[in-house]
Amino acid sequence: MSAARAPAAPLHPVSVVGIGADGWPGLSGTAREALCAAEVLIGGARQLDLLPPECAGARVGWPSPLRPAVPRLLAEHRERRIAVLASGDPMFYGIGRALAEELGPEGLHVLPHPSSVSYACARLGWPLEDTEVVTLVGRPAARLAASLHEGRRLLVLSADASTPAAVAALLTSHGFGPSRLRVLEQLGGEDERHVDGIAAEWAHPPGDRLNVIAIACRPSADALRLGTVPGLPDEAYEHDGQLTKRHIRAATLGALAPAPGELLWDVGGGSGSIAIEWLRAHPSCRAVSVERDPVRAERITRNADRLGVPALRVVTGPAPASLAGLEAPDAVFIGGGLTAPGLLDACWEALRPGGRLVANTVTLESEALLAGRHKAHGGELVRLAVAHAVPVGGFTGWRQAMPVTQWSVTKSSDSGARSYKGDRS
Repeated sequence: MSAARAPAAPLHPVSVVGIGADGWPGLSGTAREALCAAEVLIGGARQLDLLPPECAGARVGWPSPLRPAVPRLLAEHRERRIAVLASGDPMFYGIGRALAEELGPEGLHVLPHPSSVSYACARLGWPLEDTEVVTLVGRPAARLAASLHEGRRLLVLSADASTPAAVAALLTSHGFGPSRLRVLEQLGGEDERHVDGIAAEWAHPPGDRLNVIAIACRPSADALRLGTVPGLPDEAYEHDGQLTKRHIRAATLGALAPAPGELLWDVGGGSGSIAIEWLRAHPSCRAVSVERDPVRAERITRNADRLGVPALRVVTGPAPASLAGLEAPDAVFIGGGLTAPGLLDACWEALRPGGRLVANTVTLESEALLAGRHKAHGGELVRLAVAHAVPVGGFTGWRQAMPVTQWSVTKSSDSGARSYKGDRS
């Protein structure tokens, strides 16, 4: 069967006009001209209501879900001049991205308005380049946890009027109850309003759904400190003993070498620590944790939420069977089940050229297996040993942890790679 043909592109470049809470009066002359000249005006109901009668084009509201409707609406009105309304800057968490993916930059005429983030920084006196932005529009609040560090300034793009209370509760549960929150509503409009308070004491009722939350991060005295590099404290994780310990974990992530946009397979997830810290390395990193035990799989999900990476995908089932159909990875970590028939072969086969595979073990049987693979494929075979100082009577001595044998290897660029039992499309 032949593939469905893509809808034809509009005959004229699509005007994408950013509009703020100040509505028509806040638009430039060029933006007004584009809206008045449009034969079709597409936008949200709130945005369309901001336009005056002189914008005579047919008004079309976005359906829900929005993204799948974009190509259809553009095709339906392709012979007419189209203007799309966006909140603030269309290219900053806005509809501009979806339109650029459909039409390319040459098919758009983007007229941005100051974003809510620019307005917020102007009101607060915060340098924009030093302020981290986290969007919770269509995303779980748990993702905010990865950005919580003492002294940091955060701006949160709210999903609706309930978001400030949810953020205050999350901050408090993560040991950042003393943080100051300022909710900035209807920025740039006549009804602009600011609400101020401390996260742990937040009692304000829901206000306007159009709001941005400013957070000055301040931890409580007993909050667990979480850094930005691999090797989080073991206490950060809920586990049943199946946990790659802190120092071994740091060495393992160093060998895996996460980079923006890359995908990790964490095979034998245990508590999910390797996948979680891979995801914390950069917001665009992706990971799949494969764990055969349903109880541990649920625990991995809880750990991911707690540590701010709810996008971690958890696959429950045995490997290599559960690897079938997964997108080919840029890196693979095998933390358990090395002796399972076909596991190493499946992971190596699926790994992309230039990708990294790292396997850890503490057993002689698996160590022998890794030695054989090291001989066949090269890479680096190391033994990692960690000892901790412990009381010995009235003195202090060393207690040796079980040594970990680690094999790390990079797949050569002339090796083929595909999704396991299915090519990546």
